[in-house]
Amino acid sequence: MKCKTCGTKAVVNMPQHKLAMCKEHYLEWIPEQTARFIRKYWMFGPDEKILVAVSGGKDSLSLWDILIRLGYQVDGIYIGLGIDEGIGYSDTSLRLCREFAEKNQQKLIVVDVKGERGQSIPELASNGSRGRMKPCSVCGVVKRHEMNRIAFEHGYAVLATGHNLDDEAATLFGNTLSWSKDLLLRQKPVLPEQNGLARKVKPLCRFYEKEMTAYAMLRGIEYIYEECPFSVGSTSIYYKELLNQLENERPGAKLAFYVKFLSARASGLFKEDDYQPIEEVEGQIGVCSTCGQPTTNSGMCAFCKIVTFDKKDE
Repeated sequence: MKCKTCGTKAVVNMPQHKLAMCKEHYLEWIPEQTARFIRKYWMFGPDEKILVAVSGGKDSLSLWDILIRLGYQVDGIYIGLGIDEGIGYSDTSLRLCREFAEKNQQKLIVVDVKGERGQSIPELASNGSRGRMKPCSVCGVVKRHEMNRIAFEHGYAVLATGHNLDDEAATLFGNTLSWSKDLLLRQKPVLPEQNGLARKVKPLCRFYEKEMTAYAMLRGIEYIYEECPFSVGSTSIYYKELLNQLENERPGAKLAFYVKFLSARASGLFKEDDYQPIEEVEGQIGVCSTCGQPTTNSGMCAFCKIVTFDKKDE
């Protein structure tokens, strides 16, 4: 197997692209493709300040590395969730993010959920009357709120996340199974800023998870290998396994599934006139009475309802 660019021995084989590359050209190809996707989907310009959400995993740290190499003004944000479960998951994740930032002389903003809100994600999930909440649900609400807050407080134009193709295809698969039209219409590489919500972009949305693993390893990026302990048995992982079976039989199936969905969506497969924005579906976007961030709830936003526990339950 030879590199398609130079003819030397390839270290990465990508049957989904009918492409093989040596280390040097693969590490050039990934940033080049990322830059192409940024331009294609109008994610951000060269002078905009970018905040990349990092978790210590391969995707988010690789995204930070790629954007640095491309010359963008990019800082990192790490949300300390307080997840231990016997393996020190959050402590290890934070250490790796800090080491990456120091090595590359980059700024890392750390938000310690327990330090600032009094409770970790597991504690918030099991707090009093909210004991039935899943940690993953609480985690999603907290991370979205805090990332948006930091983006606006520090003047970042864009919030970038490391969602890869496997993530996007699994989400698309689940939304298609239930024909969640509103969720399907909101699934795209760029969510524009509106009503106090920061612009959110996914520069890695067309890269396979295996491609990002290879990039991280070849770049020498140290990342946490363990999955979040609360993700075990999740529906999204099950969907990924199903799609991997399809991909093994038909290389490129996941990419075609996602890209053709974006094309169909752009060409009007779903009638935009029938689509109601989230603010119309769930109520006009207002302002949270506690934190001042945008919310579709009346009074407190979902985040503040979670972190503000009833004193009578103490």
